[in-house]
Amino acid sequence: MEKLLFTKMHGAGNDFIFIDLKINPNFEITSDRVVKLCDRRNGIGADGVIAIEDDTDFDFKMIYYNADGSTGSLCANGARCSIKFAEITSRLKNGKAKFSANGFNYSGKVLDEELIKFNLNPPKKIKYNFKIKAFNQMINANYVDTGSPHVVVKISDILKNPNDVNSGYTSILEVPLFLIGKEIRNNNDFKPDGTNVNFINIVDEIIYIRTYERGVEDETMACGTGSVAAAVICYVTDNLKPPIKLKTFGGDLLLVNFEVDNNKVNNLSLTGPAKFVFAGSVDEKFFL
Repeated sequence: MEKLLFTKMHGAGNDFIFIDLKINPNFEITSDRVVKLCDRRNGIGADGVIAIEDDTDFDFKMIYYNADGSTGSLCANGARCSIKFAEITSRLKNGKAKFSANGFNYSGKVLDEELIKFNLNPPKKIKYNFKIKAFNQMINANYVDTGSPHVVVKISDILKNPNDVNSGYTSILEVPLFLIGKEIRNNNDFKPDGTNVNFINIVDEIIYIRTYERGVEDETMACGTGSVAAAVICYVTDNLKPPIKLKTFGGDLLLVNFEVDNNKVNNLSLTGPAKFVFAGSVDEKFFL
């Protein structure tokens, strides 16, 4: 193997290592290699690896790997970064993108230098107001599959003291996200694949959100499909009207827009920043 050439990008702090298979035709992507690349101390460091492959029917094909090497779910911030990457590598015309990921077709658009819009498919398996056991209590929750499975929990529905109904959290920064997120992620109700877990607090019609991501097994600075899930849920539970703004843990704003017709969500999109960070190379010895 020659040197692996890569590009580092992030969407609202959700960071990815991009591998262009056109210029790395002999590089075999394995779970072990993904884990090494994503290691924040001994590797490049990232929430995931995205391979971009040429496709005769589309502008490109996006192949997403979680930091633990697993595949199979949609990454919306990764998709937005992929659209930007495709523009950087001259795969797009007029900033418009049509691409495939996990066997599904998607589209998007470069709105300006660092603002990217990604169009998602309609959500699946929406479930409102059910109880889930975690943190020594029964917590009210919602669920929606936006290409990846997501539980959405209001922080006010989590009690600091299970015996005090008035002890719900008021600050999203105080919630023990890793502890509760990991427990819900591995809950029997979501086996075998598990779920992502989003904690939200609505202030002045802006959703403040923090996410525990499966595959990363930790909190990320932002989660695109999680933000979309929270917006879709809050349209029903809190009467928020699209376009809906979300403030990510990393501090960036994401915008979720959609239309509802006959109780079905259509024209669903996620808009936010996608930025080039740096490019570099990795020697083959790194993988030994």
